[in-house]
Amino acid sequence: MIAATPVMATYPRLPVAFVRGEGAWLWDASGRRYLDAVSGIAVCSLGHAHPAIAAALAEQARTLVHTSNLYRITLQEQLAARLTALAGMDGAFFCNSGAEANEAAMKIARLHGHACRIAEPQIIVMDGSFHGRTLATLSATGNRKVQAGFEPLVQGFLRVPYGDTGALAHVASTRRDVAALLLEPLQGEGGVIVPPEGYLSAARELCDRHGWLMICDEVQTGMCRTGRWFACQHWGVLPDVMTLAKSLGNGVPIGACLARGVAAQMFQPGSHGSTFGGNPLACRAALAVIEVMEAENLARRAADLGALLFDGLRERLAHLACVRALRGRGLMVGVELDRPCEGLVSRALTDEAVLINVTSGNVVRLLPPLICTTTQIELLAEALGRVIRDWIG
Repeated sequence: MIAATPVMATYPRLPVAFVRGEGAWLWDASGRRYLDAVSGIAVCSLGHAHPAIAAALAEQARTLVHTSNLYRITLQEQLAARLTALAGMDGAFFCNSGAEANEAAMKIARLHGHACRIAEPQIIVMDGSFHGRTLATLSATGNRKVQAGFEPLVQGFLRVPYGDTGALAHVASTRRDVAALLLEPLQGEGGVIVPPEGYLSAARELCDRHGWLMICDEVQTGMCRTGRWFACQHWGVLPDVMTLAKSLGNGVPIGACLARGVAAQMFQPGSHGSTFGGNPLACRAALAVIEVMEAENLARRAADLGALLFDGLRERLAHLACVRALRGRGLMVGVELDRPCEGLVSRALTDEAVLINVTSGNVVRLLPPLICTTTQIELLAEALGRVIRDWIG
């Protein structure tokens, strides 16, 4: 059978194509308007066609797009200064995606392990995690579906249950080859899982005691999404390495691996690189994103709108037996149901003109733009309530 499009079939795409966006709204070619509660999978936190981002991109495109990392890039240096100050880090490496940022973090971990005279450094990773789809990041990912068919996987990972301090302590007592611990402060693809209170602090303490690097994957949770600049700040935890991407460029591909202390000294000339990473166009976009987030206090706005969304969903869903849990932080919200619910995505699209996402099979994941109005958040709660009630009959 000849494919209808030459695009490789890596996604089961929904039967809609968007031609225009503004804020939290998207329009298809027929003129129908949709409320976007996915944000390009946590990418467009400032919504679509944000005027400040559009102006920055247009100006930069007329000035200078790319030179390569063979030369100093002033905008990259400015962005590194802003991000490290916000995150409490010392240095930044720029790339093009979250997977690349996590690859950089894992390379730092291995360099650290070898510096500690560990012949084959191991990185502790979590069940239910997601770190990307390159061979190393899918090997670190705790989802067999992502890994299937790509064996042999990259070695050097020790997997433990997420949120289980005892499991971490057991590894610490039985292994002497651990170089780092890699985790998401909140698991996104794993079902919007919030860790137990005290878990991140206990993980930080174990890392300090045993000389492990603590790596926080903030690709989905970072940049104000959960109501703080970075989700680890909810628990007062400062990692040694932090990875960012997604909303850092509001749609312009850019990733960052931030590090402090000894971790920030691991890369030397020639040990890592990226052709496009941190070019003037991407860095200008990211600087504009930070400026808007600061000016509009979007971390606080995400917290306030998240509370409004939680209240609206509780009011409409609490009485439904099929709803197992409602969880998240800020505008990263998961509604866990008692059965697989992938079909809700097309129902919401067709019946309510609302974009939602399902992850982990039975969790509706909501990631609306941080610039949503209260009216749009209320519309989202109402629409999702109707879709779930109609779905269960």
